[in-house]
Amino acid sequence: MVVSPEFLLLVAVGFLAELVDGCFVMGYEICSGALLMGLGIPLVAARSSVLIAEIVVRGVSSVSHAWLGNVDRKIIRSLLLPGIVGGIVGAILLNRLPVSVLRPLVWAYLFVTSLVLLFRAIVRRAPIASEPQGPQLGVIAGFLGGIGCGGWAAIMTSNMIARGVTPRYSVGAATTVAFCINLVCFGLWLPVGGIRYDLAVATMTGGVLAAPLAAWVARQVAPRAAATAVGIIVCAVSVAGLFDTLT
Repeated sequence: MVVSPEFLLLVAVGFLAELVDGCFVMGYEICSGALLMGLGIPLVAARSSVLIAEIVVRGVSSVSHAWLGNVDRKIIRSLLLPGIVGGIVGAILLNRLPVSVLRPLVWAYLFVTSLVLLFRAIVRRAPIASEPQGPQLGVIAGFLGGIGCGGWAAIMTSNMIARGVTPRYSVGAATTVAFCINLVCFGLWLPVGGIRYDLAVATMTGGVLAAPLAAWVARQVAPRAAATAVGIIVCAVSVAGLFDTLT
């Protein structure tokens, strides 16, 4: 069986997207979707295919984080149910809300959060090993995920790190909760038609291959370096998102 160069390229897209997302939860759907559209894939086909691949990839990523000790059960329990409730509400209201107005607010919020993260990294504020998070964080992040706003998983990660949670626990918890929300909401917001299963399989393959490596990197990186990296990435992504939505 001959593997086409296009398939290998799409596998690489999925690998790179999960490498970023698995280390810092900075949006598998944003990274892979942007890369696919950069290759000339139509928006609807790219988004639909990524949604299918993302569930499998984040499932493998969640298992990898748990296996390597990046998951704190207290944090997940405090976010999981509120996140699922928020995700269901957001998915139901998907077609009734002005998402075009909401997206810039999400990006602006992420930009401010990135500045807080960078400030924490500069002053070397000591991280907290683990701490239950307020249910409002799960509800807000889940709601934004349900209506399809990019960067919603980054909100969970960046807020937890800004509150002092050790970065690897923040990443592990956000990945696990995001997987559960995606799984519950999948049938509610999956677009009808436009799916290219070759894209889904290729990006899924790359993401699955990258997931264990990304979880290992998240465990090995020093907390201050991880917080700085997350702050820089969130800042760059939020500025790009604001520019895209306002132009």
